Amino acid sequence: MSETRASLTTGAPDRAVAPSPRRHRIAVLALPGVPPFELGIPSRVFGSVTDCDGQPLYDVTVCTADGAPVLSDAGFTVQPAAGPEALAAADTVIVPPTHAMPELGRGGPLPPEVTAAIAGIRPGTRLVSICTGSYVLAAAGLLDGRPATTHWNLAPEFRRAYPRVRLDEEVLFVDDGDVLTSAGVAAGVDLCLHMIRRDHGAALANRAARMCVVPPWRDGGQAQYIDRPVPEPTVASTTATRAWALEHLGEPLSLLQLAEHARMSLRTFTRRFRDEVGMTPVQWLTAQRLELAKQLLETTDLPIDLVAHRAGFGSANSLRAHMRTTFGVSPAAYRRAFSPNDLAAPV
Repeated sequence: MSETRASLTTGAPDRAVAPSPRRHRIAVLALPGVPPFELGIPSRVFGSVTDCDGQPLYDVTVCTADGAPVLSDAGFTVQPAAGPEALAAADTVIVPPTHAMPELGRGGPLPPEVTAAIAGIRPGTRLVSICTGSYVLAAAGLLDGRPATTHWNLAPEFRRAYPRVRLDEEVLFVDDGDVLTSAGVAAGVDLCLHMIRRDHGAALANRAARMCVVPPWRDGGQAQYIDRPVPEPTVASTTATRAWALEHLGEPLSLLQLAEHARMSLRTFTRRFRDEVGMTPVQWLTAQRLELAKQLLETTDLPIDLVAHRAGFGSANSLRAHMRTTFGVSPAAYRRAFSPNDLAAPV
């Protein structure tokens, strides 16, 4: 990162000016048959992120493997801003889906120009796929041995074509550090917001979500969208109980309390909850408490003990154990990484 310096011309000694951080460069690889919605997600979401002075924090460039226009699956041509050189210069490369490469569904090879373009990506570049963009990363061998996801409806095909990938079709996205994959369509929005949160913290991610008029995160995973028999209209839902639980996360909520609030038996509540959300009530409750704890760590200077109490973990040791298991970091380390520099961070 280059530094810039400015000098005062009033006769006073030169004073160094803090260098402005370089914008994070994102290259979006448009392939033939790209759906316009998914192609536009990165530009729309990352383009809404600015610093306190209103300056963009990301530069998003749409490129193609050879610099030539590509035909979208909506019938119009996408004119890229750049060719493969954008991939080589990027800090993050995002691959939206393609509906024009059916051979990838059989484990076939990538077109030569796509292989060459991907080969030019610098080591250490963050790689991201949206929906079936995961097929492109998998065909390039970039997902071998790694956890990943794709659209739930294509999971059997994906497993047959790429057996070395540790596929999890029940989640909205997978963050494996330098390689991230998302499920279908709108899950690409979820993943982009997650990346903003990882890069700049919850406040900016939440602001980007508000600008895009979407929730900062969604409950559960893809399991809630998989085709299932539609329940009768008279069947009760767990929606109201989930909303109630979110207002009482700091309290010691038991599974029995949740079932009683929903006016269901334990067995019925647990089954219906999993059908609707894609995870057990305990898993969901823990995930919501972790989200609340992260927000408190990022946006307040509350001691870790008090964060744990307000998030419903009871003790700092319990919070530490859950955060280490889920995120691989302690609450104090998470706060140092994601809270603003002017927050004192008592631990």
